Amino acid sequence: MDMLNRIYSPIWNKYRPAILKMMLDAAAEPQQYKLFAHEFRALNLKQKGGYNFTLQVSKGRAINNIKDSVVAQDLLDVLQLSRKASELIEADPYEITLDKQFVLRVNKMS
Repeated sequence: MDMLNRIYSPIWNKYRPAILKMMLDAAAEPQQYKLFAHEFRALNLKQKGGYNFTLQVSKGRAINNIKDSVVAQDLLDVLQLSRKASELIEADPYEITLDKQFVLRVNKMS
């Protein structure tokens, strides 16, 4: 899929520096960051909830099934396009979750 179809990429690009910092800090302990629901809803007015996801990534790719979550797919896409994030997800496995309260959690799985 190309970037044009990536509805949520603008949000993930906006938060990419924060997510990268969370990934680095997750080496010490799991990290969390509160996102804003209205930012997601504004990008896709048709979507009624269902933004929460779990993305497990290892060796640069998702190791769990995220085909039902466009939000997770777009996050993975943004991570793969970032040189630093690519290095991190290539080197270590991470679990990134977004809950119903829009709290993003990053946990280094090792």
